[in-house]
Amino acid sequence: MPARTAPARVPAMATQAVSLPEHVRRRLKDLERNSLTEKECVKEKLNLLHDFLQTEIKNQLCDLEIKLHKEELSEEGYLAKVKSLLNKDLSLESGTHTLNREANGCLQNGSQPSRQGRRVAMAESNTSPKPGSKPRTPRRSKSDSETKYEASSSSMVTRRATRQTTITSHFTKGPAKRKPEEESERAVSDESVGDDERDQVGLALILTCKQKPSEDPDGEARPGARAETDEEVKAVFSELIPIYLLYRAAKRRPEETEPERVTPQTSDDRDEDERVLELSPEAAYILYEALPQHKLTCFSVYCKRGHLCPIDTGLIEKNVELYFSGSAKAIYEDDPSQEGGVNGKNLGPINEWWITGFDGGEKALIGFSTSFAEYILMEPSPEYAPIFGLMQEKIYISKIVVEFLQGNPDATYEDLINKIETTVPPSAINLNRFTEDSLLRHAQFVVGQVESYDDAKDSDEQPIFLSPCMRDLIKLAGVTLGQRRAERRQTIRHPTKEKDKGPTKATTTKLVYQIFDTFFAEQIEKDDREDKENAFKRRRCGVCEVCQQPECGKCKACKDMVKFGGTGRSKQACLKRRCPNMAMKEADDDEEVDDNIPEVPSPKKMHQGKKKKQNKDRISWTGKSVKSDKKRLYYRAVCIDEEDLVVGDCVSVIPDDSSKPLYLARVTALWEDTLTNHMMFHAHWFCAGTDTILGATSDPLELFLVNECEDMQLSYIHSKVKVVHKAPSENWAMEGGMDPEAVLPGEDDGKTYFYQLWYDQEYARFESPPKIRPTVDNEFKFCMSCARLGELRQKEMPKVLEQVDEVDGRLFYSSVTKNGILYRLGDCVYLPPEAFSFNIKLSSPVKRPRKEPVDEDLYPEHYRKYSDYIKGSNLDAPEPYRIGRIREIFCNKKCNGKANETDIKIRVNKFYRPENTHKSTPASYHADINLLYWSDEEAVVDFKSVQGRCTVEYGEDLLGCLQDYSDGGPDRFYFLEVNATQESSRRLGRGKGKTKSQASEPSEPSEPQPVLKLPKLRTLDVFSGCGGLSEGFHQAGISETLWAIEMWEPAAQAFRLNNPGSTVFTEDCNVLLKLVMAGEVTNSLGQRLPQKGDVEMLCGGPPCQGFSGMNRFNSRTYSKFKNSLVVSFLSYCDYYRPRFFLLENVRNFVSFKRSMVLKLTLRCLVRMGYQCTFGVLQAGQYGVAQTRRRAIILAAAPGEKLPLFPEPLHVFAPRACQLSVVVDDRKFVTNITRLSSGPFRTITVRDTMSDLPEISNGASLPEISYNGEPQSWFQRQLRGSHYQPILRDHICKDMSPLVAARMRHIPLAPGSDWRDLPNIEVRLTDGTLAKKLRYTYHDKKNGRSSSGALRGVCSCVEAGKACDPTARQFNTLIPWCLPHTGNRHNHWAGLYGRLEWDGFFSTTVTNPEPMGKQGRVLHPEQHRVVSVRECARSQGFPDAYRLFGNILDRHRQVGNAVPPPLAKAIGLELKLCMLAKAQESVSAKTEETAIKD
Repeated sequence: MPARTAPARVPAMATQAVSLPEHVRRRLKDLERNSLTEKECVKEKLNLLHDFLQTEIKNQLCDLEIKLHKEELSEEGYLAKVKSLLNKDLSLESGTHTLNREANGCLQNGSQPSRQGRRVAMAESNTSPKPGSKPRTPRRSKSDSETKYEASSSSMVTRRATRQTTITSHFTKGPAKRKPEEESERAVSDESVGDDERDQVGLALILTCKQKPSEDPDGEARPGARAETDEEVKAVFSELIPIYLLYRAAKRRPEETEPERVTPQTSDDRDEDERVLELSPEAAYILYEALPQHKLTCFSVYCKRGHLCPIDTGLIEKNVELYFSGSAKAIYEDDPSQEGGVNGKNLGPINEWWITGFDGGEKALIGFSTSFAEYILMEPSPEYAPIFGLMQEKIYISKIVVEFLQGNPDATYEDLINKIETTVPPSAINLNRFTEDSLLRHAQFVVGQVESYDDAKDSDEQPIFLSPCMRDLIKLAGVTLGQRRAERRQTIRHPTKEKDKGPTKATTTKLVYQIFDTFFAEQIEKDDREDKENAFKRRRCGVCEVCQQPECGKCKACKDMVKFGGTGRSKQACLKRRCPNMAMKEADDDEEVDDNIPEVPSPKKMHQGKKKKQNKDRISWTGKSVKSDKKRLYYRAVCIDEEDLVVGDCVSVIPDDSSKPLYLARVTALWEDTLTNHMMFHAHWFCAGTDTILGATSDPLELFLVNECEDMQLSYIHSKVKVVHKAPSENWAMEGGMDPEAVLPGEDDGKTYFYQLWYDQEYARFESPPKIRPTVDNEFKFCMSCARLGELRQKEMPKVLEQVDEVDGRLFYSSVTKNGILYRLGDCVYLPPEAFSFNIKLSSPVKRPRKEPVDEDLYPEHYRKYSDYIKGSNLDAPEPYRIGRIREIFCNKKCNGKANETDIKIRVNKFYRPENTHKSTPASYHADINLLYWSDEEAVVDFKSVQGRCTVEYGEDLLGCLQDYSDGGPDRFYFLEVNATQESSRRLGRGKGKTKSQASEPSEPSEPQPVLKLPKLRTLDVFSGCGGLSEGFHQAGISETLWAIEMWEPAAQAFRLNNPGSTVFTEDCNVLLKLVMAGEVTNSLGQRLPQKGDVEMLCGGPPCQGFSGMNRFNSRTYSKFKNSLVVSFLSYCDYYRPRFFLLENVRNFVSFKRSMVLKLTLRCLVRMGYQCTFGVLQAGQYGVAQTRRRAIILAAAPGEKLPLFPEPLHVFAPRACQLSVVVDDRKFVTNITRLSSGPFRTITVRDTMSDLPEISNGASLPEISYNGEPQSWFQRQLRGSHYQPILRDHICKDMSPLVAARMRHIPLAPGSDWRDLPNIEVRLTDGTLAKKLRYTYHDKKNGRSSSGALRGVCSCVEAGKACDPTARQFNTLIPWCLPHTGNRHNHWAGLYGRLEWDGFFSTTVTNPEPMGKQGRVLHPEQHRVVSVRECARSQGFPDAYRLFGNILDRHRQVGNAVPPPLAKAIGLELKLCMLAKAQESVSAKTEETAIKD
């Protein structure tokens, strides 16, 4: 495919061309005759013409040279642009200097500037015309040019048959025709020559070429005559045709200058008035190559009957002849008036129309072509202005979209709407602003333009019509894909961009580079092979026109097909038949995540039922047995096939299935069974890297320890192998960025492996091996796996301690343990909601009010709301844990007198939450979230159901304030009074206080007390955004962000405002890492760079859109992957080797590319020596009113403790809490145990923003007052303890009048959305009228309404029918596109949806749009979208947190951020690991001191 380069603008040619001396012309001709390469020829021409070029052209040539040296421009592009500049300045073509610019302003002989941009292939190759020939002019093709002397004049016959008028008859003298300054030297300028004589001269010049140049009229060659070349003939015609045309125009009668009305001439009229000019094939060929260009103003386009017609509705494509009238002007004219123009009427017919100017210019240029000329349109006539205005609108929107996607291929639909709405329409379009409705109105046309733009892409380049925003637009507007663009006469002259050189090269350490490069080299060939095998299956929908057309026979794929003489090896579909519908489906499938793939259990290593017959001859014990234990005789060594094997050696084991590779294990015990005489060993299995989550990305020599062991017969042993433990070096932290050493230097015998980490197969955790050592007694039979599993079983098993009483066969105890936690009498515990009920029964559970029947004529779309489920509702949210205080611990006594520990019971006092009291749910809204009410009610529950321990204090006994107590640690509650239903509703004082103190005496603190003051981690936040991740870590008290990297300036400024002590770099992270790796201390701005050893915590969320949406890998997508910011971020980790590492990303990060992104990320961390794990967390479970699933990768350096993922703090909607991840058909979960409930209730929209003052649509005051106190616990937390009267950023987007009217008509009831809009006419704020939606088609799927009314808005709802473009409706209160495509997209539930006060936000996006991906963005009561501050609160940002930039900048900062409460929860887990390590260090030092003493 040709490279896409930006089209040249039509220049204004003001300066006069320079005449070249005769000797220079001769030299130029000689250059053409010499056999020079194109590059040498251009170089020689530059040397010859340098002194004759204009200064501006010289400057442009210098710029091109600089771009060429910087590799910003390819050599082919450079040569093409140089030739274009030479043509532009000196009218050069084929080495000859033609005459000056003619009066029509056209650069002759095909050197028109706009043609150079639009006909890319011709400009680059300088050989063939553009590929698509027009039906009216079939000679526009390469084959015609190759056989021009043999071709028949069939095209001319066609014009004669249709009595086509000649272009010479179309021009009349303008009202004030001015003489062009650049009069041609060859033009007949002697005014004494009469008109008739000049007419004869002109015709003679034209008609001489009807005969072949080298033959006389009789067909015989003239002796001695010089054969004229094609180039010379071409040059003559290029100069003479425009002269003749303008000369003929000057002869027209004055009375024909102003056409009074549009009156098409009949064929007979044209015959009487004009002569048909018959051109020879040679002349026709020259006309094709050198069509003159004009600008056309005050124009109208009409059909044969004189009706005004648009040119963009398919009439031309359907061979309807359209003609035009107007005033033709020189190509360099910018004045749209008729002054200086040449008037014409009945020009045409029009063969094609096209668009150019998608190059960042201020306006899109529209033009059309006839058989004789090309016209660029300026101003329409007053009568034609309304038709042309609509066309300009959709063309300009197409221009905006294409240019936006060129620079933002990963933009969302909301981003595109923002671009559309913030672009000011040009003055030529009579519009105040573009709206989303403008885009949806012209969606089919816009998508067609984008598809046409993609036609020029390389075969391995991602089509921009597959970008997220285009896919959403296609679905929303119901765009039909796959129409045959190849046969359209509408030629889209798209902007073309220079060939994509691939992504910017990432700065990587050698370790990261080696891993990615090695893996990709192996995978590319494999994936390409799979692609070829599955190509036809994946690339066909079989329905669209693209699929149904035949192979072209010309593209690369076709040439390889057997039927076209190829080898048939590639098995690729014809490039012209690449199905856009299948490409859309693949892109959508790649982003969807299936959480319901069934788990495939990991098979057991061996099936011991199949015992091998032992060959005693090959196996013999070495030495005597070391111990006899029951029925076993233990040995230290054995000889197998003359190979000695001792306890602790590693072996390969023969699998039951011979097709599987050998298993590897460590021999931890050797014995002989005295009953069966079987010779046995205990195998502690190693796990191969391919059996971990790393899969194929793992090192083939790396093994992992696992909690799996098994008793095996010695006959299964295949041979002895060597497994080396690779421990981290003492200087590990300072080795980052260095050349990675070979793990096993010189060990390539196929029997040597290494391990460095322990792998948990359920949670996908890679950890340092446990430091468990055998005792002297069990060293000959010690198994680390058995020891770990034994510890876990002991931990999980409940055990009663300290018996205090025995009554009626029941044993009473003072304490009990489970999962390593000690529970005593008086402790408070979490219990599941079903553990006990309360005496108070709520009057009625919270349910939706029953649906009332609606008037279907007024609300015609309400029938689509048949489901009761509302996204964002908390109706199915579980209750939080019950909380009880332990009064008794008891169990039954067994027959042997011991406690039956399998059935331990506890008696508890019930605590009420505010919502459990008679005050019901409203009470919980105003109360603190950790407030409880004491009660004397008791319940007996199974100890097995206990979910954890918590702390409950009597508020008046606290020494400090309640806020400090609550902030002092997790799981803290307080109470001040008893439940109001109790008889003793008095304040609690001495009595309950005493009980409380008794309870607290034996209790242990719920968390380790920070007796050691932990220093904060020096943190580098990469891709920091406005700082949500750092803010959460600061709230947890674990880090101090000293450095941040953020390229987007508004977000960087926001980070600075909130972290004044941080150094914020606004440079490319690759540039900064390169500087540091080169030994630089500061950057170009003088900012100090963090050095190796400075960074203790590295966190960030690298964008990964660069390779999202691409379902299959090829060499190009692998290149993007290798140079992505994920790779750069891993290189930061490898260089700095921080103590802790955190990567945050969207949930789909773990599923991208068949989880390849996840696997390679973990592979790099493991290779560095890090302990690591991954998981998906739901932010709503950590204290925000928003569903936001995020993938988190955690890593800890050797010697540190790898953090667990934080347990949920709040209950949340179960549908949003599917957090398992399926990788290679295996399901992985995190360590989280709170799966069905949590300590606190869910945070709601009401909790989040009910205290904010009312504002209107478009509110823009950056600071206002609160006008009230906080009403909920969450609001008190976000406002902070310090008095702050000023509320910032409570501003919202100003929506268009039509969108504002729709928002006003959305009901306030929960779950309301566009389906509740009435079908009425509404007067908008701009004075226009929004119309009713018309239903004119029978919807077979949905039938008719209860009143018998139709429900379809397009013919596509009727079986087997395609969409009817004329059925589209615009400016309606109910958006036409939603019922049009609703049947295919879940009825677009939630678009124009209101938030529910008792519900939660959908994922906060970077730009709230009512018809965006998260459409439920309307305020619950006010007629507007949510404000910036409301979105910030939905993310958990404190009100004091500063944002920066315009309103959309601020929305984007909030939408891209990590919710601080989620980051805080992770930070607290990091803090526990740091405390545990610090306490271990203190204990170790204490032991050393004791030993020394």
